[in-house]
Amino acid sequence: MRYKALLEYDGTHYVGWQAQPGFLSLEGTLTKALHALTQEAAQIFAAGRTDAGVHALGQVCHFTLSKNMSPHVIKDGLNAHLRNTLKRVDFGVLHVEEVPDSFHARFSAVHRLYRYRILNRRTPPILDRDRYCHVIQPLDLDAMSQGAAHFIGHHDFSSFRGHNCQSPSPFKTLDRFDINRSGDVIDIQIASRSFLHHQVRNMVGTLLLVGLQKWNPHQIKSALEAKDRTKAGPSAPPYGLYLEKITYPPQ
Repeated sequence: MRYKALLEYDGTHYVGWQAQPGFLSLEGTLTKALHALTQEAAQIFAAGRTDAGVHALGQVCHFTLSKNMSPHVIKDGLNAHLRNTLKRVDFGVLHVEEVPDSFHARFSAVHRLYRYRILNRRTPPILDRDRYCHVIQPLDLDAMSQGAAHFIGHHDFSSFRGHNCQSPSPFKTLDRFDINRSGDVIDIQIASRSFLHHQVRNMVGTLLLVGLQKWNPHQIKSALEAKDRTKAGPSAPPYGLYLEKITYPPQ
């Protein structure tokens, strides 16, 4: 049986999704919990490999078991093993369901939504210190929105691509880039079918230059057209980034 699981996690204490020997990873932690529950060495496939410090509100993975288990039993069993192993609550399974063998968490996805959160005030975050990018200076949201408009559509995003990106093509199509403010919190939501490695953080980091009035909005377009990572801004910190939602076609 193949199962799809919806996950939520705080990535602060992990080296990222991908398992790495000798380090605490999200993939490795979930794999151990699944083995403890089922006594099977099942491989887990995720919709996206989040980096160290990146959080998820709606990460999706799938795995295949030789035995038929109730999705409810799998969800509760995994959560119990995660709580007992980690001794803290920062990784949870929200939902489990049976899916066809044709389903793949990564390749079946048709849409990905990321959220980036900025706390824009002088006082640093206290209770949520690892969940926001903290910016002391006032940010110009109108200028940031003007700059973000250049990202919408189909472009060569080489200037915003991570050095270790393994994607065969730098071309991506951004469907949405919304910037909203509520009090001291700035929420950025970015949607596309798929993203390049570090693309979201590199775009946000560059937009922060616009918000701080170190760049004008039109320089975003110039950076895109340069197709050169050195022509764009720095990468924004990982702890402001959340994988919010993965969309799949109806089964």
